[in-house]
Amino acid sequence: MVILGLNYYFHDSSSCIVKDGKLIRAIEEERLNRDKHTKQFPTLSAERCLKDSGLKYSDIDHIAVSIKPKHNWEKKLLFVLSKMFGMLRSKSLLRFIAYQIGHPYMKQKDFWNWYNKHWGKSKNKPKVHFVEHHLSHVAGSFYVSPYEKAALLGIDGAGEWATTWIGYGEGNKINKISENFFPHSLGAFYEIVTSFCGFKPNYDEGKTMGLAPMGNPETYKAQVEKIITVDKNGRFHMDLSFFNPQYVGYSEKFIEVFGEPRAKNAPFEQRHKDVAAAFQRVLEDKVLEICDILYTKTKADYLVIAGGVSLNSVMNGRIVRESKFKDVYVMPAAGDNGTALGAAFYVYNGVLANKRIYIHDDPYIGTSYSNAEIKKVLDGAKLRYEYVEEVCDYAANLLKNGKIIGWFQGNMEVGPRALGSRSILANPAFPDMKDKINAEVKFREAYRPFAPSAIVEAKDEFFDLEVEAPFMLKVCNVLEEKQKVIPAVTHVDGSARLQTVRRELHPRYYDLIKALGDRTGVPVVLNTSFNIQGEPVVESPKDAIRCFFSTGLDVLVIGNFILTKN
Repeated sequence: MVILGLNYYFHDSSSCIVKDGKLIRAIEEERLNRDKHTKQFPTLSAERCLKDSGLKYSDIDHIAVSIKPKHNWEKKLLFVLSKMFGMLRSKSLLRFIAYQIGHPYMKQKDFWNWYNKHWGKSKNKPKVHFVEHHLSHVAGSFYVSPYEKAALLGIDGAGEWATTWIGYGEGNKINKISENFFPHSLGAFYEIVTSFCGFKPNYDEGKTMGLAPMGNPETYKAQVEKIITVDKNGRFHMDLSFFNPQYVGYSEKFIEVFGEPRAKNAPFEQRHKDVAAAFQRVLEDKVLEICDILYTKTKADYLVIAGGVSLNSVMNGRIVRESKFKDVYVMPAAGDNGTALGAAFYVYNGVLANKRIYIHDDPYIGTSYSNAEIKKVLDGAKLRYEYVEEVCDYAANLLKNGKIIGWFQGNMEVGPRALGSRSILANPAFPDMKDKINAEVKFREAYRPFAPSAIVEAKDEFFDLEVEAPFMLKVCNVLEEKQKVIPAVTHVDGSARLQTVRRELHPRYYDLIKALGDRTGVPVVLNTSFNIQGEPVVESPKDAIRCFFSTGLDVLVIGNFILTKN
């Protein structure tokens, strides 16, 4: 049985192949069309997934789409009717209707045009399943988690109309406890402060999370807490007077309470940092409150969390440390990019009721290139290079000596975090390394931190984290005595977004980190995604070469080939 999973409705378009209950390939469209967070229909990624899996369109039995366009239409209609006067006065009614009616129509038109192109005259057409967005998020994540039983929490900006979904999963069964609906949205809550801080909402939330530790949350915490209240069923209510009439930006009242927003590219005032800190802290507190309610209702040992808000790794770290759950599973592609996977597994395990046989613990399911393919590109570009057999030892020596390397190896990761296949790497022991990479390689804000990757055996020696974090989605503290040992990956508050690396998942990356540890006593590397700000992570050798020669990278290690700029 072959299922093609698709996400294309909102952002981060993606495709995947699930064959006989196992994930074979998953690719984000942005990696191929080079448009970060793209909303384009995932034509390229679907084609590539099939090609890399050795499949044809005629082999597909089911198509799982991570949206159910007509779901909750009555709630949307009631909302428009209740807010019509205010929307007319603010001239936002037509824009709102265009998005809620025109957008779904165009997205469905894109899908059926693509579908008819491949199967229009065929007698054996794949069955199409439109899966509710939050079921694609959280139920799909549960089905590929390592847990037979778990509490379930999905949080994002909005799906068809829902914004938060909480429930319980056991085996193949999914039970919903409650939902929240737009405009009461924790995703929108965080988008509003992202916009206030001068960033692009629904795009730059990671910047806000990185900025928050530089502020004092107590300065505005009392005011921010008044915006959200949580009821006994885990539903929350937001004071909508802080939002504009479309509920996707801040209102005049917001500015009265928190001051003028930061203009794009303007200097940060301490006030902006304090507001970011307060919103981050209140988000964490409210989600922990929901987690307590969810634990009380389910008594589950484990939590599965999904949706764009679950990419807030600081929040996830607090859930691990402070909730009653023993551990938390967050899929590596926990945002909308992962809903292609979630929809496919919801169809396989939920709709078709097949036995769960797959655990998504391996994020390296994207494209790959052989040494022969890499060499062909290098020769075609007439570049000078060196072939090295012991590439991990060679790269470890480079890192030991303070070089910044582009690291392109094996199958590409799925999800927004670089996990050692398409990474920029450096030695975290150099105190000025963070500033150097931000300024000369990534071309991004100086305050933004970098993450450490450590071999799993070294986790407890350097970090205060009781569980593993293979997908870099759980922030923890660097042990106080080690903060000066790895200063380039220790944020201003002493925290780090750790990735733990096991050899069986990525032997070459593990061997590199271990080789660096053998030389320096510190089996930890600074790891950031192989791209510059505003661009997707590199996918192909051509992408890697272009990024290498347009940045301050010292060396490119691509397969077994070494490129320098000398």
